[in-house]
Amino acid sequence: MPIRTRVAALAALTATALAVGATATAQAGAEPNETAQKSASAQKTAAAPRFLAASELPPHPTGWTAGPVTDGFPEQLAYCLGEGVPAYDYGHRLFHTELDTSAVQVTVVTGSAAKGKALAARLDEEIRGCAARLERLYPEIEAEGRFFGTLPVEEGASVHGLHTETSYGATDVNLLSVGRDGRTVTVVGWGQMGDFDDAPLAAFKKTAKKAVTKLY
Repeated sequence: MPIRTRVAALAALTATALAVGATATAQAGAEPNETAQKSASAQKTAAAPRFLAASELPPHPTGWTAGPVTDGFPEQLAYCLGEGVPAYDYGHRLFHTELDTSAVQVTVVTGSAAKGKALAARLDEEIRGCAARLERLYPEIEAEGRFFGTLPVEEGASVHGLHTETSYGATDVNLLSVGRDGRTVTVVGWGQMGDFDDAPLAAFKKTAKKAVTKLY
């Protein structure tokens, strides 16, 4: 069930369920540092989050091609998150190689840090339960999920892996991360044919960390 072509069929099935610029002013008696912090916070709130570039993904022999940033939640992640995504204005970018490896990033700015925290926790929970959900929905699939820990970046990021094997012998591996910077949440997915031994975990963790630090 990767983020690439073979998963498209499963993703399509699951997807049926898916549905100021501001300038801070110093208050009377406010310290200069406090004023600067308020200004920086206001600018960060107003800025649009940035997406990964192709060069920031795990290295691939053929290189990566990045698509445009597009509105909406990507169906490429519907296989794990199709039914668990609250209604927000998402943006996403797809990436592909000349072979069977592909990737996706989806980002959303929620209404507050508390809402961002809740959304990140919800997405993380959905990914943790993805393997069991796939096996329940699709008896021809055997799935294994793994948790690869957290990353010390902004408000944190978690990294997961998913391996699937079909009854006709197709095997795929995916890596997924959920990260947050204040009220903004970003998910990165990477997938190709193979198993966990074929997944570039160390490089993906760097990508997942970059996805969060690059937001603002």
